[in-house]
Amino acid sequence: MNFRKVLWSVFILSLLSVGGALFAQYVLGKNPCVLCITQRVAVIFTAIVALICILLPYHSKIWRLISAILVSLVPLGGLGVALYQIYIQHLPLMDQPSCGAPWTFRLRNAPLFDWYEPIIRGTGNCGEVQTIMYVSIPVWSALFFTTVLIWVWYWLIRNNR
Repeated sequence: MNFRKVLWSVFILSLLSVGGALFAQYVLGKNPCVLCITQRVAVIFTAIVALICILLPYHSKIWRLISAILVSLVPLGGLGVALYQIYIQHLPLMDQPSCGAPWTFRLRNAPLFDWYEPIIRGTGNCGEVQTIMYVSIPVWSALFFTTVLIWVWYWLIRNNR
C-alpha cells in the first residue's frame, strides 16, 4: 500500500473516532472527564498531523520516515494518557486522584472559547468508568492509538524493503 494511503486511512479513522466520541457524548449521554477530553484532543491532533504529512513529498525514504515519526508522536502521548486513566479507574475509590476542574472551567476566558467549547465540555471525575459496548472509553482510546502506531510503522517498514 502506498504510504500516502496509510496516512489517509489514519486521517479518516481519526475523524471517525472523534465523530464516535461526540456521538457518545451528545447522543448517548456519556459525559467525558478531563483525561477523556485530552485523549479526544490527541485524536484530533493525530488527524491534523496526518493531513499535514499527506502534503509532504514522498520521493525518498527519509520523508516517509519523518512522516511516520511525526504521526506517531501524538498517539504515543494519547496512549500514555489512556493508560494512565485505565490505571486510575482500577484504583479503589478512596485512592483515585482528582482530575481537577473541567476544561470548560479552565478555558472559559480563552479566545474563541465558543468555537471549541462543545469539544471540551465534560466533568472532572476521571475515575468514573463509562462504557460503550461493555468496554471502557479509555480502553477504546488505547486501542485507537495502538492501532495507529502499528498501522503506520507496519506499512513504513513494509514499503521500505
